[in-house]
Amino acid sequence: MRAAARTVSRRRAILVTLGAGWLGYGVLGILANPRQGTTQLLADITRWVPMTALGWLWVAAGAVAMVAGAAVRCPRLQSAGYAALAALAGLWAAAFTIAIPRTPTASGSACIWVAIALAVVLAAGMDDPLPAHLRKARAWTSQE
Repeated sequence: MRAAARTVSRRRAILVTLGAGWLGYGVLGILANPRQGTTQLLADITRWVPMTALGWLWVAAGAVAMVAGAAVRCPRLQSAGYAALAALAGLWAAAFTIAIPRTPTASGSACIWVAIALAVVLAAGMDDPLPAHLRKARAWTSQE
């Protein structure tokens, strides 16, 4: 009965929560005030993509995830949100991992970004009950 009373999907809640975090990180952590250490460790990426573009990618990924999480009637849209979240976490994980030989202190950031990317992928594969309008009606039969 308790599960039936729950109206908030955990998968959608994850999308909205992480999406807000990605959006905030893009605006506050990259566009408004990029840390010097992060900028240096991302040198392998920023050769081809400027930090400003990366910041807007984080904002866009967060917005996609939040929209996907808010779209109650379209559960298939969730995959786009999870892909957006995982792609940037994976990009950061790869960049920090590549930077470890130059800067051994990047290993801590690499570990956390790998863990975040994997957690997003695992959350994407979680089962979530379908919304009521998409469930088949149950047929109750007597066992007599």
